[in-house]
Amino acid sequence: MTAYPVSVVSEAVGELVPRFAERAAAHDDAGTFPAEDFADLRGWGLLGLMVPVEHGGFGATFADYAAVAAGIATGAGSTALIFNMHASVTGALAHTPEDLIRQMGAPGGFVDARDRVLRRAAAGALYSVAMSERGAGSRLSRTTTGFRRSDGGYRITGSKAFVSGAGHADAYLVTARDEAAEEPLVSYFLVPAGEGVRVEPTWDSMGMRATGSHDVHFDVEVEPTALLGGVEGITLALAQVMPQWLVASYAAVYLGVARSALLAGAEHLHERGLGKLPQVRSRMGRADAAVAAAEAVVLEAARRVAERPGDRETNRWVFRAKLVAGDTAAAVSSSVLEAAGASATRRGHPLERIYRDARCGALQPATSDVCADWLGVAALGGDPDRDSETPRW
Repeated sequence: MTAYPVSVVSEAVGELVPRFAERAAAHDDAGTFPAEDFADLRGWGLLGLMVPVEHGGFGATFADYAAVAAGIATGAGSTALIFNMHASVTGALAHTPEDLIRQMGAPGGFVDARDRVLRRAAAGALYSVAMSERGAGSRLSRTTTGFRRSDGGYRITGSKAFVSGAGHADAYLVTARDEAAEEPLVSYFLVPAGEGVRVEPTWDSMGMRATGSHDVHFDVEVEPTALLGGVEGITLALAQVMPQWLVASYAAVYLGVARSALLAGAEHLHERGLGKLPQVRSRMGRADAAVAAAEAVVLEAARRVAERPGDRETNRWVFRAKLVAGDTAAAVSSSVLEAAGASATRRGHPLERIYRDARCGALQPATSDVCADWLGVAALGGDPDRDSETPRW
């Protein structure tokens, strides 16, 4: 098997991050999708990061992904978040064990359908995730978007919110529940952009403004192969067994955002000659230690996912990583902004944008409160996915 090309990917990230950082302020101000960033990612083949080598990609592990996503986020948090959604689709497809899917009843042709999706990503297709809904958030068991079987495959009807990259993706990973089932039977579908898919421009947020996370409305007919895994109703089970792409993948993004706060803060403090003040140095020292601690947790979680996905202890690290990264990004960006002073709060200053982006980390699924509660149940010897008043997903 061909080895993962560490030097090539490192060179790509090293070249692209300064470009992304240069463009970030303008995209944040206008709330526009960073099209040039994704043209650059395509040019380096990085949309195929998670795609196996035999299908034209880099064959990255989850640990490789974490390093790349954190690097991209150091330059532009919004770009990294959109990239994360794309990698969540391709990574989950590439890394979910075939024997697990077959045990769930996957038909013989599911491998061919999966491989076609992965090859398109390696060729430059961009995928987005359409799971969250207004009033339900990311709680998969409360999905209202529905599907029903039709002569040509499936009819999917419903609306999604917070769809990063909306209007620029080639296809959307949509969660939908069986309209005929009494219990929540939720499935994954990869729905191509086009007729029956309508983007409603609604995204005007505090942070991550360039993600273009608009609402998307679906009233569309899809072929049978759009059902990912070829099995209906596997979404909730996979979320419990292998939560990394729904939880820990965000952690890498916010680790990078926290790093960017340190870098932007240091540059500002040098420019203003504030680095000689003991209280400023103290804040920067604590921020540095906090980012290093978060990096250790995130990379340990990523290593465990790469080596033992789905393991009970691995999943505890998955939730630790998301909790620590989200809270650290918020705390570090706030403290560094205070050290920098009022001038850094002006719109257009890198620290002001980074602070707003960092505040989103604890709010994205699973939120910091959800992660802490999940970990608390585990620490008390319970089963976090079952010992709660309401379903986790």
